[in-house]
Amino acid sequence: MAGENAAPVGFDRHDHSACVSAALAAAEARCAEEGLRLTPVRRKVLELLLQEHRALKAYAILDLLRDAGFGSQPPVAYRALDFLAQHGFVHRIERLNAFVACAHPGETHMPAFMICRLCEAVAEAQSAPARGSLGEAARAAGFQIERTVVEAEGVCPKCLGKADA
Repeated sequence: MAGENAAPVGFDRHDHSACVSAALAAAEARCAEEGLRLTPVRRKVLELLLQEHRALKAYAILDLLRDAGFGSQPPVAYRALDFLAQHGFVHRIERLNAFVACAHPGETHMPAFMICRLCEAVAEAQSAPARGSLGEAARAAGFQIERTVVEAEGVCPKCLGKADA
């Protein structure tokens, strides 16, 4: 699994505009290579999620799309999110019923998410559930893991001082 030992992405300080630009360029290149259509709405949804570095609910995305002149019909946002999730550009955060841009697009991986309960920032790390106790239990039961959702809730470094308040 590529990048399995990579540090979590999402809480570290970094050049945010370069991060967004590089991710959008990578998505455009991948879509061109694979014959996928990164329509203006799909691109804008991805851009919005990349800019936030936190999970956004579909209706929040819809509001941002409307503000950017893309209309206000829910299917617009849902179709874009479905496409982006299907092709690994975004992930659905089950705990929040929201979406976050993938920190490792183009890599086959099983992400684990750390969600700040105060600011809802999300960091993505790699997980290997098939190697841990879940994997052992699955093998013992004759079960093959195809997909997992690993989400941990806590407090991010930025909010750590606020946690006691």
